[in-house]
Amino acid sequence: MTYRWLTCFSLVVSAAAGASLSGVVSLVDSKEPSVRKKKDYSGVVVWLEPVNGAGGASPGQIHTILQKGKRFTPHVSVITAGTTVDFPNLDPIFHNAFSNFAGQPFDTGLYAPGTTQKIRFRREGIVRVFCNIHSMMSAVIVVLETPWFATTGADGRFRIENVPAGEYQMKVWHERSPEPALKALARRVRLNGGETTLEPIVISESGYLELPHKNKYGRDYPREPGASVTYSGLGR
Repeated sequence: MTYRWLTCFSLVVSAAAGASLSGVVSLVDSKEPSVRKKKDYSGVVVWLEPVNGAGGASPGQIHTILQKGKRFTPHVSVITAGTTVDFPNLDPIFHNAFSNFAGQPFDTGLYAPGTTQKIRFRREGIVRVFCNIHSMMSAVIVVLETPWFATTGADGRFRIENVPAGEYQMKVWHERSPEPALKALARRVRLNGGETTLEPIVISESGYLELPHKNKYGRDYPREPGASVTYSGLGR
């Protein structure tokens, strides 16, 4: 009797945990040294949207993007709509995070070392973030209406866990890939519980362009040693 009860309990827990989707991504046709020489396939976002349109976003969460060493860390962030992003300034200098591209425009204003600013992102989209003081600083925030997402590690692997059984549209996004190529990779997947592993996903960076970006006033940045005033002009 005890054995049967434990078996049933185990099945209930397994069902409650949901299904998982895993796979591996590789990048081709890249000019990026980290990809060509080190085979670094990190920063690809994979997510699931329910075919029936019933989302499961969890608003009210907090996500942190550090500003340290004149860098935004992490460079690629994925959040659900309604999440507040904290931008702490850990440098001994002033920063001013902003975005005036597609997604949700915002401007933290200039703020001092050791302080922070918070921005709530209310709608889905690709938000490209820059610093109005330091042209080499950039980040991307992918805002989704679904909580079922993952970002690839350097080995290109990803895993989305605790997904309710059902049918989903799987989508991918990568900073240096053209939108038509990304749309062509979208597919329907059915999760019935347990582990589902996809066939390897190959993403081309062919067509990637580095476009100049200006500060929040639409003006050129003063030149800094080692500064790069470019961003990927390719969207979701």
